[in-house]
Parts: sequence; structure tokens; C-alpha cells
Amino acid sequence: DKVLPELIEPYELRAAKLREFLEDVKPSLCYDIVPLADPFGPSVTDPDLQCLVVSEETRRGGEAVNRKRLENGLSELALHEIKLMKDPDHSQNEEEKISSSSLRQRLLGTLLHPPRQDPALPLRPYVIGLTGGTGSGKTSIARLLGHLGAFVIDADKLGHAVYEPGGPAYERVVAAFGAEVLNKDGTINRKVLGAKVFGHQERLKSLTDIVWPEIAQMVKERVREADAQGKAVCVLDAAVLLE
Repeated sequence: DKVLPELIEPYELRAAKLREFLEDVKPSLCYDIVPLADPFGPSVTDPDLQCLVVSEETRRGGEAVNRKRLENGLSELALHEIKLMKDPDHSQNEEEKISSSSLRQRLLGTLLHPPRQDPALPLRPYVIGLTGGTGSGKTSIARLLGHLGAFVIDADKLGHAVYEPGGPAYERVVAAFGAEVLNKDGTINRKVLGAKVFGHQERLKSLTDIVWPEIAQMVKERVREADAQGKAVCVLDAAVLLE
């Protein structure tokens, strides 16, 4: 449930940085850093704990810990409340406290590491995959990138095109799934086709084995078109990205 979890460093790295910081501040103390697999962690099972540090916003969590400890036959912990440091540079849309969520949001739009150079790929156009579920904002982001000069490829439109009469997948789809998937005008009824394949793993794979390679080929053709137009950046808007 964290904001932008993909920008959170791996646990092992975070734990190592935390240990380095703590030992730098107070090397005489013993630090036992453990991952939390649930909201309570060892606080409700470790009989050797005596104190729990909380903030004003987590005090209720500390009180819940003590209730759990009593249920487990353990003594209550002393709750030591600290004040949270305020972020003097927070914006109107950010939390007032110093927050890792705000820091991750500020990373949006920055380059986390240099693009990986692949000798097998041409330098231009630079192809960016834009993916996400329905309602995630792909279309809006693609439109913004298009206004900035990127060549946008809408994979959903290509997906419709492969099914059209004369399209690259039309004949094979009809041959594989029968004339009952056709409308009276000869076009493929995608609702009928969907009912045939969804929930049936083998049929769905048969369909994707026909359609996805054709979409991939159409994408490659569009990338070549972008190159011919002198576009430096090509954005592929797709719900499912092809490796």
C-alpha cells in the first residue's frame, strides 16, 4: 500500500543503511534489525522488550501493541512519544512531516540510472513502454508525451486492426474459432470471441499465439515509421507489453 513502491529500495539495502546510521550515532548500543511481516512484528511476542518509541500519529498503534501483549500474557511496554520533524520545503500537496512518500514522489520525472545501452537496438528512435491497467492514466500520459514531440503508438488500436477483415490475424482467428464468432457483415464479434476464450487457458493461448506476434510486427512497422519521420522518442501505449 506504499506510495510508488517500485521506487523503494530493497529491504537488505535499506536495513544496511539503517544499521550504518545507527552505529554511527551510537556505536555502543546493540541493534537487532528485523523485517516486519505484519503490523506488529516482534513487539507482541518478544518478552524482553520494555519500551516502544511512537509518534503522535502512531500512539494508537502502540496502545494496540500493549493490548496484544496483555492477550499474550506479556507485560505492557512503556510508550515513549517523540515529535515528528517537519519538512520546511514541503509543497501544498505533500505531507507536512518529513516523509519518504513525498521524497519518492519528487523522484518522478528524474532519471534513476542511465539508460542501458543495447548494441542490438538502434539508438533512434528511443522506445519507451507505457503500461498499466484500465484507468491508470496511460492515455493521458501518452497524450502529454505526444504533445512534447514523441511518436505515440496505441497498441489497443493495433489490436483492433489485426481482427478486421483483411487484417493479418483475421483469417487465422476465424479458422481457429469458427464462423460463429462473425457478425453478419463478416467482422469478428469480439464479445463472442471473448466468451469463447476467457476462462479457458488453452483457447486463450491459442488466440494470443495468433494475435500477439501480429501486433508486435505492426508495432515494429510503426517504430520504423517514427524513424522515417525523424522522431527521437517513440512511446508504446500498451496494457500488456511484449518483451
